[in-house]
Amino acid sequence: MSYREGRFWQPDVTVATVVLREGRLLMVEEEVGGRRVLNQPAGHLEPDEAIVAAAVRETLEETGWTVRLTGFVGAYQWQAPETGRSYLRLAFTAEALSHDPMRPLDAGIVRALWLPPSELEARAAEHRSPLVWRVARDVLQGRCLPLEAVAAL
Repeated sequence: MSYREGRFWQPDVTVATVVLREGRLLMVEEEVGGRRVLNQPAGHLEPDEAIVAAAVRETLEETGWTVRLTGFVGAYQWQAPETGRSYLRLAFTAEALSHDPMRPLDAGIVRALWLPPSELEARAAEHRSPLVWRVARDVLQGRCLPLEAVAAL
């Protein structure tokens, strides 16, 4: 049965932020399902929240870094094979402004760390999903649209 026949379907809408500073990417190490994984600062869009505000909020909550969004990388769709859940990731680039090392990080976040792209790529087995490297690679290759490509009305 499809959604056109009355079955409701909706992907999880998430935001992710790619922050590049001094040749390193801001990443989070987090506990998911009993294993440690690497991810960009990322999380779910909350009800009544603007997409760009969600990206800034998630970055702060997961890393302690305040950022300014600088561009829109793109929209990425992925289905987790182990759960069948579908995700729509909206990815942004950002500039690091300031860091609060005393700020508690979100539950499940072990730590924030800065990784060179080569190390992030080499640690692919630890990525939370294939979206981690795909988004990072796209940014490193110069893929970026103006923030105006994302609108909240």
